[in-house]
Amino acid sequence: MAEDDAHEDVVTERVVAPGAEDLERAAEAALRPRRLAEFVGQRVVREQLELVLHAALGRGRAPDHVLLSGPPGLGKTTLAMIIAAELGASVRVTSGPAIQHAGDLAAVLSSLEEGEVLFIDEIHRLARPAEELLYVAMEDFRVDVVVGKGAGANAIGLSLPPFTVVGATTRAGLLPAPLRDRFGFTGHLDFYADDELERVLARSAGLLEVELHADAAAEIARRSRGTPRIANRLLRRVRDWAQVRGDGTLDRRAARAALEVYEVDALGLDRLDRAVLRALCTRFGGGPVGLATLAVAVGEEAETVETVAEPFLVREGLLGRTPRGRVATPRTWEHLGLEAPVPGGADTLFG
Repeated sequence: MAEDDAHEDVVTERVVAPGAEDLERAAEAALRPRRLAEFVGQRVVREQLELVLHAALGRGRAPDHVLLSGPPGLGKTTLAMIIAAELGASVRVTSGPAIQHAGDLAAVLSSLEEGEVLFIDEIHRLARPAEELLYVAMEDFRVDVVVGKGAGANAIGLSLPPFTVVGATTRAGLLPAPLRDRFGFTGHLDFYADDELERVLARSAGLLEVELHADAAAEIARRSRGTPRIANRLLRRVRDWAQVRGDGTLDRRAARAALEVYEVDALGLDRLDRAVLRALCTRFGGGPVGLATLAVAVGEEAETVETVAEPFLVREGLLGRTPRGRVATPRTWEHLGLEAPVPGGADTLFG
């Protein structure tokens, strides 16, 4: 029994306090809004979610299961915690990669209390046997536990109290249709506008008990890639710079100086982004070049380049993805201060 409890602790955790997290995670958690009314941005999703939750509370029943999709750092985890807070329920946290077997999920589901929220991050990475178990649990609030092995094995059906699954994914397209269809509400989170990020920064500055000038907020927001998590991280770095090298004032001068130290340029590109673009232009003549070759050139894994750097570079029109490989755009050459090759020159395909 003790071993089962210890195993479950690895798979899930009840959210009580961030004391076990590292300092960076604790700092991020401290800045998270706790209620829907405090959540900045995502107006459509926020309004839709408010209706779902308030209707469920009015009926005295657990709300439909909720799927939140979108790029990293936009507030999916925060919204999951807010859902539990609005319902006045506790939340159990786990992730797709942590659940490798159906038995792992069965142990979690069978221990849920009535009305509890089960948050599954990276739900698209659930193992297939666990997915199939989750189908039945979400729809019928039942889980089948297999007792014994071989020909003598028996499946015992256990009824589960009503609960709500909140799934988060950065790749909704990888979710199988049967799982996706069992969510009663699906919300897609989009990148934030600069003015929304300025409001996020103003709120965070208040929680950090620092005075943030409007021009500094605008400067940080412009370099935050439309992502609140990045905006809050940059705000903390600007605060550090102002404390150590400045006079404690968080103005535009401090923001620009701090972000220069941390290698975040005017477009929000960091070291990896610029390394990818510079290698593409200076080593491969602007492409086309294969992802694997480009990743080797910058000393990173191909998956890191594809998932961390590329989405923002493509969105900003600094990188093109073609059937022949990655290519630089005219804006890439301009941003790097390089002269683009003359059209019609040698076209070499790099694999």
